[in-house]
Amino acid sequence: MFFTHLECSRRCGAPLLDPRQRHHLCQCGAPLLARYDLDAARGWSRDSVKGRAPNMWRYRELMPLLPGEDPVTLGEGFTPLIHATRLGAKLGLDRLYVKDESLNPTNSFKARGQAAAITRARALGVTTVSVPSAGNAGNAMAAYAAKAGLTAKVFLPRDVKTPFIRECLLYGADVTLVDGVITDAARAASEAGASLGWYDVSTLKEPYRIEGKKTMAYELAEQMEWQWPDWIVYPTGGGTGMVGMWKAFDEIEHIGWVPRGRRPRMISVQATGCAPIVRAFEQGTEHAVPWENPATVADGLRVPRAIGDFLILRAVRESGGAAIAVEEEPILQAVEDAARDDGMLLCPEGGAVLAGWRQALDRGLVTRDERVVLFNCANGNKYPLVDRSRHLKLATASAATL
Repeated sequence: MFFTHLECSRRCGAPLLDPRQRHHLCQCGAPLLARYDLDAARGWSRDSVKGRAPNMWRYRELMPLLPGEDPVTLGEGFTPLIHATRLGAKLGLDRLYVKDESLNPTNSFKARGQAAAITRARALGVTTVSVPSAGNAGNAMAAYAAKAGLTAKVFLPRDVKTPFIRECLLYGADVTLVDGVITDAARAASEAGASLGWYDVSTLKEPYRIEGKKTMAYELAEQMEWQWPDWIVYPTGGGTGMVGMWKAFDEIEHIGWVPRGRRPRMISVQATGCAPIVRAFEQGTEHAVPWENPATVADGLRVPRAIGDFLILRAVRESGGAAIAVEEEPILQAVEDAARDDGMLLCPEGGAVLAGWRQALDRGLVTRDERVVLFNCANGNKYPLVDRSRHLKLATASAATL
């Protein structure tokens, strides 16, 4: 185990922190990052992971575990990397891949982050955990809290899709519905739990969800035979996955599993109805001004302010990437196209990623001979989308006559 300490993401000069104690944000207000003895880890061979269980804990030496600790796991990670042959062929691209995170427990990539966060919470002696969520993070937190024997408090926007509420309740979580969006849910969770000692596992407000999400980069490297793709296209709400993968690239290169060189260029995708990162990227600012009146069918992108905005923007800029906002119609069209052409049922956020990649092609950012990985972050069955397709309407009408 090479886990050593926590460090301010801004490197503000604050002391390094002991992970055996509870910590959330740095004293300067920035997110904390888990750090490892990467020099010692150089002796850890990538070949050693080959025979391990196909989950994210196959990389446990560089995960937030201390000697004698075991993870809280439901088998999360090592999701398939699917060659999207038909989607790619329509635009003359034969190296298009989809990392399908819908195959995780609770059917979303949030399982990775919550597995790591709940693992540390249990190790720290926590009894009650809380989270604000647009849906998937609440489901994942509730499931892993149940697995760990912890009490779960989930705060959701009142207009959240019903399946998310029901799933939280099935896992035994206490659910509070809040007027507004996820930032309002976060405020309510903080006010309710501050005096009661609840352990907040909000996005980037604790150091460990990043560590679960970073394993997507470890898996990509292994699945692509220790070579990086040219582009990664990723949906950005709170941005934990973007930040985690950028952190992982550095770790993987430092320990020698992938040679140092050009990393994947990162495209951050948001919806035009809530695009604070895109606006900040285009304006050249370090921080994103909160988005007013956020609205999009992709609920996971309806995040008006990300506490790690500067980390997201740093990853995009340092990679030579881009930030793209997509309209609602292309999101819905992309969901239909992926299902019909390659048999993948994307969530709306995954549809946004496909729409963003198409926009990047149209703008000449991505060339057709490059290797591209799109991320689908959840299963489309959780989202009762509008039946905008003529084919869907006909199918529904036909089914009703049976």
